[in-house]
Amino acid sequence: MTDPPELSPAAQAAILAWYELNGRSLPFRSTRDPYAILVSEAMAQQTQAARAGEAWSRFMARFPTVETLADARPADVLRAWQGLGYNRRAFALWRAARVIVDEHRGRVPSDLAALEALPGVGPYTARAVAAIAFGMPVGALDTNVRRVLGRIVLGEPAPIARPELQHLADTAVPRDRAGEWTHAVMDVGALVCRPSRPDCQVCPARPWCRYAAVSAADGRSVATSPRRSRREPPFPSTSRWLRGRILDRLRAAPDAAWVELDGPVGAHDDGAVRTAARALASEGLIELDGSDDRVLRARLPVA
Repeated sequence: MTDPPELSPAAQAAILAWYELNGRSLPFRSTRDPYAILVSEAMAQQTQAARAGEAWSRFMARFPTVETLADARPADVLRAWQGLGYNRRAFALWRAARVIVDEHRGRVPSDLAALEALPGVGPYTARAVAAIAFGMPVGALDTNVRRVLGRIVLGEPAPIARPELQHLADTAVPRDRAGEWTHAVMDVGALVCRPSRPDCQVCPARPWCRYAAVSAADGRSVATSPRRSRREPPFPSTSRWLRGRILDRLRAAPDAAWVELDGPVGAHDDGAVRTAARALASEGLIELDGSDDRVLRARLPVA
């Protein structure tokens, strides 16, 4: 039976040294407050780090403590979330704040199981908060980390079972610098070890990287891998676009006012608008006025 793969200590040290000189300066990296870090991790999912950082600063000014967020109305939270997309994350974060206040005396739990039990918190977010806020030597596995560690230790492509991958991520974390490491490996993935056109020439882990070694042996330029087309922004014909436009209409309305959604919205006819509105209501993101079935009225939830 072979030993599970692990990252070279020399590669770990090189990545940390690179981060000290090249790491991104983001507003939420200046805090060790577990609540503030939980907010930043909720925002940074599927959102560019710079945009998440700007939104985080505004959100924290509006809700500086977990108690202020828990006491807020969901309508206020959804308004503060505008521009980030994936609005279910805002609602889940608000619910998580209420659980933290009600069940954890207003303190974000440090235990992984308790973190994962919070609404909207999965394995990645739980480990990121544990590492950054509490210094726990656990590896937060997102797409960037999978790619960086997979390329360095295993090459690409490199099929590996989830438990082995988690072991690799956990053992890569320096016990005394868990938070810095979490940021460092993220930045290597975002800035250097990109999905396409990885800049292996400047990668701090290149001497220990199997991906770079195989690329060089094959005679391919590791810095000019084939470029993949960038993902297009949400297209107006999608349900996600429609949901966002409905929420934006309600955000712009006076507080607690009902808004008539008299479709169509963009390319979406009245039936599609009604379907999207009912889905948003089922998720708790909006309220529907049931006084007249002939007219679709909605508002942000007020309680």
